[in-house]
Amino acid sequence: MPPKVRVTREDILRTAFELLRHEGASALNARSIATALDCSTQPIFSNFASMDELQETLLGVAYEHYLNFLQREAASGKYPMYKAFGMAYIRFARDERELFKYLFMCDRKGEARTPTKDYEDSVAYIVKNSGISQEQAELMHLEMWACVHGIATMGATSFLLFDEELVNVMLTDAYQGLLARHTKEDARS
Repeated sequence: MPPKVRVTREDILRTAFELLRHEGASALNARSIATALDCSTQPIFSNFASMDELQETLLGVAYEHYLNFLQREAASGKYPMYKAFGMAYIRFARDERELFKYLFMCDRKGEARTPTKDYEDSVAYIVKNSGISQEQAELMHLEMWACVHGIATMGATSFLLFDEELVNVMLTDAYQGLLARHTKEDARS
């Protein structure tokens, strides 16, 4: 008799990640993951205490995928780092729609709001390159993120799809306008 094939935690996460990427969060349940793995649901619950634990772990996997995407875009050198992050966020929304929705378009109330690496890197970049205070840089980044998130959300939902050159101009205009305002406010402090 051939040995039984063991379904590993990594197999389950990889399969759940691919389901999420291609079918969205609504496809994430034990039965659909087991079907994709061609097994029963037993290995899922042998490796994860609950679907909540699996989804929490999967959130980390999806976020790592997003951070890698940002780093690749920033490393390309096509745009300055801060703009590269914004452009990458918008491209991620278009290219990885379901992951973007899972990460950035769902109810997160009740979750801890700790600063993320991309947030901290973005604020540090603004402080270093503008001369404004940490507090002003945090506010400016939140304002820029609202702009970037709006453009990204329109792309992720196919409401409006802007070409890269127009997005480039829009982000430059928003950044320069906000920087001018925050520079004036910081000078008055």
